[in-house]
Amino acid sequence: MKNKFLLLGIALVSLMSCKTTSLQVANVQTQKNISINKDLKNDEAFVKVIEPYKQKLDKEMNQKVSHTNTDLTKQGDNSNLGNLLADYTFNGADDWAKTHLKKNVDAALINIGGIRTSIGKGDILLKNVFEVMPFENEVVIVKMKGSDLQGLFEYYAKNQVNNPVSHLYIETNNGQLSKTMINGKAVNPGQDYYIATSDYLALGGDNMNFFAKGESIPTGIKMRDMFIEYFKKNSEIVPNTDIRLNFIGKK
Repeated sequence: MKNKFLLLGIALVSLMSCKTTSLQVANVQTQKNISINKDLKNDEAFVKVIEPYKQKLDKEMNQKVSHTNTDLTKQGDNSNLGNLLADYTFNGADDWAKTHLKKNVDAALINIGGIRTSIGKGDILLKNVFEVMPFENEVVIVKMKGSDLQGLFEYYAKNQVNNPVSHLYIETNNGQLSKTMINGKAVNPGQDYYIATSDYLALGGDNMNFFAKGESIPTGIKMRDMFIEYFKKNSEIVPNTDIRLNFIGKK
């Protein structure tokens, strides 16, 4: 009997020791909100600390990388800036593929949403390229069967979006596919095609789920670094204005 009371006592002590202690609010103080606007004064000590780094960064970002006599914009189904960057993506991926895969890239596709702004005519500065492409996307090559490219073409037919392409021609009439070509030729359903794009799109970004049917091959090439390299190689930028996306009857 004594053992029963002893066990009961131990159990009660254990339960009491496990009881959660309620937390009490010790003090509540109303703080002043600080608005982040032009009237907010600089922390002069902090400004002094970062000034040497800011000057170095400004000097680097303001260096000229190229020049253009025309505004480079992202407007329209065949925007000159979109065509230009799609071509740069194709060229950079093709050079890499020739070296590492012993293959040629067949086409390139990027998304217009990844091009964040336009570049005005005049000198093209390094900071302009960072403004156009602020993301850390990398070039990916997707190996796809010709038969699986139908999903790519149907994506364009359905969405009628001006996502830039290179070495591709997609024509629709009232939302229906009427003509599709790669490098000026009809697609061979049994052939392997190598499509250059970004890692974001290769993973299904912007609902480009058709890439899931292919084999993604990472290149390790940062898209922005590649664009900067091509801008530097060309002292005068003359973008292609050929028709690649032809949405007849687009509403």
